[in-house]
Amino acid sequence: MSKRAVLEVIALDAEDAVAAQAGGADRLELVTDMAADGLTPSRATFAEIRAAVDISLRVMLRLADGFDAGDVDALVRRARELRSAGADEFVLGFLDETGGPDLAAVEAVVGALDGCRWTFHRAIDRAPDRDSLRKQLADLPGLDTYLTAGAATGVDEGMTTLLDEAARSGEPGYEQQILIGGGLRLDHLPRLRAAGVDAFHIGGASRPDGWSAPVSADAVRTWREALDA
Repeated sequence: MSKRAVLEVIALDAEDAVAAQAGGADRLELVTDMAADGLTPSRATFAEIRAAVDISLRVMLRLADGFDAGDVDALVRRARELRSAGADEFVLGFLDETGGPDLAAVEAVVGALDGCRWTFHRAIDRAPDRDSLRKQLADLPGLDTYLTAGAATGVDEGMTTLLDEAARSGEPGYEQQILIGGGLRLDHLPRLRAAGVDAFHIGGASRPDGWSAPVSADAVRTWREALDA
């Protein structure tokens, strides 16, 4: 295939970042506290990682477990702090009590990003109406990616949804890139690549020894080679 697929890897620190880049990652998602499924890293951590690698960094904006925005003013402050440190790509996503997008929270945070590119993360996999969510968010500045497994339980359950959404690429609400992650395995890749999916996200798959161990460059390289085959 002529177009190189994007491989995004979760990084917690500079050691992870260096290993991921060495293995062939194109982009990193920067988080802390994976026990809470990934929260906003500190400004210092961002700076250390930015100094260690030269690939794209998408920084998580999320202060607590779950998909409720919580303290929006605090989120905006953190976004501005990270922007001032040089962060220029982000990851976020908040739902309201109905499971729809929390537009007030999302718009407030996006307003602090100065038009930077950002990913709406797997909150979409908890939304009861994915199509409505996409269309409500479609015109927000900077939104260029959805991180999704197609289902809250992961790619196995979500494959049909992922293929359906890939087939709608370019339609209103479906212009953004689909970044597949969440229970993603190497054996999922052929069907997804054949459907035109060209972006993939791994976390635990890059850490054969678990989240208490660093990213393995060899593990990342296995995914790079599979995507490039």
